[in-house]
Amino acid sequence: MKKFIAFTCIIFAFTLLSIFVAEKTDVLNLAERDLKASFTQDEDGRLTLSWERLPYPCFYKVETFSKNSGLINHSPDYHYITGEYTMKSSCPVPTSAIPMYYRVTAYGMFGRITAPSPAIANPLYAPPLAPVPISRYTKENPASLMPFLVWHVVPTAVCYEVEILSGPPDEECGTRLSKGNHLTSTRQVFTNGWQADLRPFQKEANLYWRARALGLHHEAIGEFCQAEPIYVSSEAKIPNSPLINDFDRMPDFKQPIYPVYDWIPLNGQKRYEVELLIHRPKVENNAIPTADRVWYRTVEDLSTCYDEYARPYAGEYYWRVRAIDEDGDTVGAYSDTAEFVVNAMPSRVRTAVFGDSITHGGGSLSYSPASLEYSYTTYLDFPAINLGRSGDTSHTTAERFNTDVLPLNPMNLLILTGSNSLRAAGVTASDVIEDLEAIRKACEKNDIRPIFLTLMPINPKSISYAFRTDTDPKWRSKLNIINNYIRRLPYHIDIEPYFYDATHTVMDYDFAIDGLHPDIRGKMMMGEIINQHQDLLR
Repeated sequence: MKKFIAFTCIIFAFTLLSIFVAEKTDVLNLAERDLKASFTQDEDGRLTLSWERLPYPCFYKVETFSKNSGLINHSPDYHYITGEYTMKSSCPVPTSAIPMYYRVTAYGMFGRITAPSPAIANPLYAPPLAPVPISRYTKENPASLMPFLVWHVVPTAVCYEVEILSGPPDEECGTRLSKGNHLTSTRQVFTNGWQADLRPFQKEANLYWRARALGLHHEAIGEFCQAEPIYVSSEAKIPNSPLINDFDRMPDFKQPIYPVYDWIPLNGQKRYEVELLIHRPKVENNAIPTADRVWYRTVEDLSTCYDEYARPYAGEYYWRVRAIDEDGDTVGAYSDTAEFVVNAMPSRVRTAVFGDSITHGGGSLSYSPASLEYSYTTYLDFPAINLGRSGDTSHTTAERFNTDVLPLNPMNLLILTGSNSLRAAGVTASDVIEDLEAIRKACEKNDIRPIFLTLMPINPKSISYAFRTDTDPKWRSKLNIINNYIRRLPYHIDIEPYFYDATHTVMDYDFAIDGLHPDIRGKMMMGEIINQHQDLLR
């Protein structure tokens, strides 16, 4: 027995030595292999990244990156998002709402075998920019007379134009509606999907649809997608519940502490009610509210609902949405049930971010904080818990310090609040400074390092166009007074100078379409600037 064990140990040691020699001397010339990767997309729009398997037992690391803004000096070209390992030669990748780049590296038992592959871009955003259809209705899978038409998000699109045709368009792509086969079109689509009403056209022999992205002023962002045929069956069931909108999500998606719920609405329905549960409903897609739901809220003319309560407690949460009439009765049925998980927090987190909607996330007028590409925390080189809440003034941010910040007991707190107070005529710079002082003192009392971000400029003209609201004409002087106060604090990051237009008077339209909330590029810049001041963190 002892001889057998000794012999086994010798064989094992010899095997390990052989593997070590093979990997370190590269006798198989594996280091010279170029791990070329490519994408495939299935009928549901899901992407798979694939590469050639090496003729050697190994595993692969797949790294995900986004490109940085290119506007901040000394900032790297790419921002690392996440990495995962697999023994396979392919892996599914999320169809995130901004261009992502992927790199594959082979590893053996004793370390890296190949150099990282060249970065390969997600093909959804190859120029010319156009929506990529997710919904495809074939003869084998025909549409109903009111199908959902869904496509991948076009970054920074405010709305979309959808066209229904009786045949192929006059010309594919482009930015003009077709003349010959045009049936109907709409520009009132404020998310990446629309429930079409094809009942007026059910006698047409052929139906097609296509979409293009539009900006705040209905200017074209890219082109129409290629026209997609719609095979229709009058026998197919017409969808009667909203569609949960989770089609394009950033990797490792997590709801903010103040969650936001997104869906694609039913055609013609204006009122919706979201309910939150701590268990799955006993009956899916029914019409009756759950008896023990923990929260619900009604919204009108929206496909987004903001939860006014923080959800920091660990556990599984479930939500669904229904259309309702003026009497509060269900129109059709509840949507499918969506789930999100809140992980248990450590007794003390290292960093949290605190503030209003600029911190909470969202942008380009139509995107909520559930679209994490519009959160500056996405572009930080370190993890941070997002304690932002949309709609906050500096005063309401200060008021919720004890309930939202103290339970997490962060070592560092990045603070950006007061932009809503800037544009409010009844609030003075002294009022905002008083609120910031209260936050600062509360941090120091509780051994939290307060790191303040200076307020960014705003653009009253864009704000007026986007929100139909006026801005305090004294906003500039208020901004100067508040930011001069912040610059005198021991821990601060000055982001204001980066966001002006060429006249250096207002927020650059290219950074914030609505004049207030930085869009993707602006949020990238915020993250990059903060990353260069990590020495302020404890």
